[in-house]
Amino acid sequence: MSLDMGARPTPLGAVPLVKMLIVVAGMFMITLDFFVVNVAIPALRANLHASAAAIEFIVSGFSLAYAAGMITAGRLGDLYGRRRLFISGMVVFTLASLIAGLAPTVGVLIAARVVQGIGAAVMTPQMLAILNTSFTGPQRVRAFTAFALSMGIGATFGQLIGGLLISLNVAGWDWRTIFLINVPIGVTCLVLMPRFIPESHGAGRQGLDVVGAVLGSCGLLAIVLPLVEGREQGWPSWSWACLAVAGPLLATFAVWQRRMERKERAPLISLHLFRERAFSVGIVIILGFFTAMASFMLVLALYLQDGHGLSPLASGAIFGALGIGYVPAAFVAPRAATRLGRHVLSIGALIVAAGYALLVGTVSLIGVSGRASWMMAGLFVAGAGMALFANPATPTVLARVAPGHAAAAAGVLSTAQECGNALGVAAIGVVFFGALGHGHAGDYAQAFEWSVAILAVFTVAVAALAQALPRSPSPE
Repeated sequence: MSLDMGARPTPLGAVPLVKMLIVVAGMFMITLDFFVVNVAIPALRANLHASAAAIEFIVSGFSLAYAAGMITAGRLGDLYGRRRLFISGMVVFTLASLIAGLAPTVGVLIAARVVQGIGAAVMTPQMLAILNTSFTGPQRVRAFTAFALSMGIGATFGQLIGGLLISLNVAGWDWRTIFLINVPIGVTCLVLMPRFIPESHGAGRQGLDVVGAVLGSCGLLAIVLPLVEGREQGWPSWSWACLAVAGPLLATFAVWQRRMERKERAPLISLHLFRERAFSVGIVIILGFFTAMASFMLVLALYLQDGHGLSPLASGAIFGALGIGYVPAAFVAPRAATRLGRHVLSIGALIVAAGYALLVGTVSLIGVSGRASWMMAGLFVAGAGMALFANPATPTVLARVAPGHAAAAAGVLSTAQECGNALGVAAIGVVFFGALGHGHAGDYAQAFEWSVAILAVFTVAVAALAQALPRSPSPE
């Protein structure tokens, strides 16, 4: 399976174009929902009288369900049909978005967010598998470019989009619009899917490895739950207990998967996937990169809103500089990957680190009283680097995966990304809030500087690790 990134682009026909747009719309909704809810926190406190604990679960309920379900969902797609699972996930996600938008109480909203996460977990591996198996050559490059753009725009413009929706207050819906906006998009995708998305299956049609699914999901939950909730609750004993059992659970999972393969039965994840260097090294790189990216978004939001006192809309406008750098670089990335191979990932990560270093220098000058707009140059540079890394990363990791394991492999990749998000937020949260001290406005600048400086060093390490990838992304 060749990326063929250097070939001259050929026009997409109507069917491939609509197929690509459906997948892009699905990923955009998921990414937007991951980031946009932070903007609505003040409104949720005022409108639903949500407590601090309730807010935590509104934010984290989505992440927990999303991270725990993707590997199992990927295998289900290989077994029972990727289009079938994609449609099922979209139905769940769209209905949950409607319920979240109409939620009369905090409890209903929390439940809806968890169900949204389940729907997102079912969809994500299928979308990556559909792109990886349905497109070839230049069309595959275009499809993954569009997919990376949908993620980048959802992440970098999410706060701005959320701020605009809440500010417009359409029909008096206030914060509810950030969830209700998913409904027309989801319904449109559901109408188009049966016609434009072909059905596909993986190798072998044996049943689901239920024991593996339980062990894997519990192991992932034992890692992600304390990382998401532990710091907010002061690292209680249960959080350390979860982390302590996570390793044995995942080790037992690996042993069980090997046993299933020896008996020639279908495991949840074929361990042969990890014998391919592009996949095994790529998963570690994805984990590391998103560990730095999600935590950066967190400390930037805290610095702008709590330190500078900016409104969500004004803060979102500053965030927009990331997107302004991301979008053009995403179109350059495929050709750069053709010429530079694995080096483009290292270059992208180093550019991100340079953007972070520029931001540290800028914040040391402006503190919390200078013009926050001065940060936009550093954000532009960081956004460009993010695109140069993120655009080629997914197709590079999946390039040598056999079509029969496409959805399962995509589930592992997406899980690594989500675990990276949780790990980064937990680790940098400790650094940020530790440096914050008593929470005076002036302390936010120092906390931001320390956190982003660490992230810059971490991103340089990711750049170095990218050199362990194969020289060619796929077999000749």
